[in-house]
Amino acid sequence: MPRVAYRDADIDLIARMMRAEAEGEGNQGMLYVGNVIVNRLVANCLDFKGLRSVEDVIFQVQGGNYSFEAVQKGNLFYNPARANERRLARQVLEYWRNHPGKYALWYFNPYAPCPPTWYGQPFAGQFKNHCYYEPAPGTCEGVYIG
Repeated sequence: MPRVAYRDADIDLIARMMRAEAEGEGNQGMLYVGNVIVNRLVANCLDFKGLRSVEDVIFQVQGGNYSFEAVQKGNLFYNPARANERRLARQVLEYWRNHPGKYALWYFNPYAPCPPTWYGQPFAGQFKNHCYYEPAPGTCEGVYIG
């Protein structure tokens, strides 16, 4: 049973986002980004309440900006998905979860050491240039279930 219900169009959206955000970090880095996308969809808490589809997650606007920088800047996100990224996207939709992105709802590249918290959320770990953050204990139980 997949982690979330999805369509072929969702595979394409996640694949494009994974490539745009983490292509330089290889397949593993792209899987972590994809995992954060799925986590946001299943969490239904904090900044991610009411998101009901992969499209809702990808195109979410917070504070007047898209949640994912790649949507706003247009870089690789607007190129067609390739077979490898589509395969990875299907993995995160179906079953894939791993530390440090296993329960992460946020990631960013600080171009410096990862801070111990990010907007009050605890540091979960780092993969190459990206720092991953999980929700603070007791604030988002949905991410641990889905």
